[in-house]
Amino acid sequence: MKGLFPEGIDKSGLFIIFIAFLTVLLTLSLVQAQELKTIKLPEVNKSRGSSLMSALAKKASAQTLSDKDLSQQDLSDLLWAAAGINRSDTKKRTYSSAQNAQDVDIYVFLKDGVYIYDYANHALNPVISGDHRADIAASFSMSGGGMPSGGPSGGAPGAEPAGAGQHGGTPGGAAPAGAQGGAPGVTAGASPAGAGGMARLSGFPVNLLLVSDPSRYRSGTDDLKKEWGAFSAGVITQNVMLFCAANDMGTHPRAMFDKAKLRTLLKLKDNLNPVIELPVGYLR
Repeated sequence: MKGLFPEGIDKSGLFIIFIAFLTVLLTLSLVQAQELKTIKLPEVNKSRGSSLMSALAKKASAQTLSDKDLSQQDLSDLLWAAAGINRSDTKKRTYSSAQNAQDVDIYVFLKDGVYIYDYANHALNPVISGDHRADIAASFSMSGGGMPSGGPSGGAPGAEPAGAGQHGGTPGGAAPAGAQGGAPGVTAGASPAGAGGMARLSGFPVNLLLVSDPSRYRSGTDDLKKEWGAFSAGVITQNVMLFCAANDMGTHPRAMFDKAKLRTLLKLKDNLNPVIELPVGYLR
């Protein structure tokens, strides 16, 4: 073992140095997490985009997306379209929910960290630092894809969904701001088994995860609350898809992913139900 350790430093001394080094790394990571700050989104531009009929004519699940960063304005408008407040006097929002429970939270995966959309202040509040967008992509690939074959799009097994109708048995979805993209370009690969022909998208600049909180419902059985949560997430997804279609952007709703992995990453409570995830970007 001679020569492995610097002269004058024994193994116990090296162990102490190693522990001190790990402590420094942990401190630096904690400082980095603390540096994530709330992102105040720009004022919403409510006069943009094509007509509703034109958006419906173009609406489809994107098969490829650009890796170009979304501007803060586009992120701001997208999140508001997804689930923002559109009636300030009653604080009601752009998506419908049973009992007006407003049960869905939108987790926004950006290059610098994961945020949660604060609809009341139209801002993004930090949840966890670091680029975890690839965790969503890996979660999707590992779980075998998006929709089961012959899902709500009505396609045959293995066929691409036509016009991207209701995904995951529900309609709806949205995205955030401050997205410092920089991820590799989005590419479409071979569809995983049982994915209903859905492409594997990766490297997208923004990803949205829709999570339902059934405790916000005033009544109903657990099964009903789960169904209602899926409905809410579906309406949000539809909002996102229409916004994207009207503004030369794209998304591809996916309802099958590794929920356990994301629960651990985001430290979600057991009662919270991740329903749909939506990669979002500009069309190629």
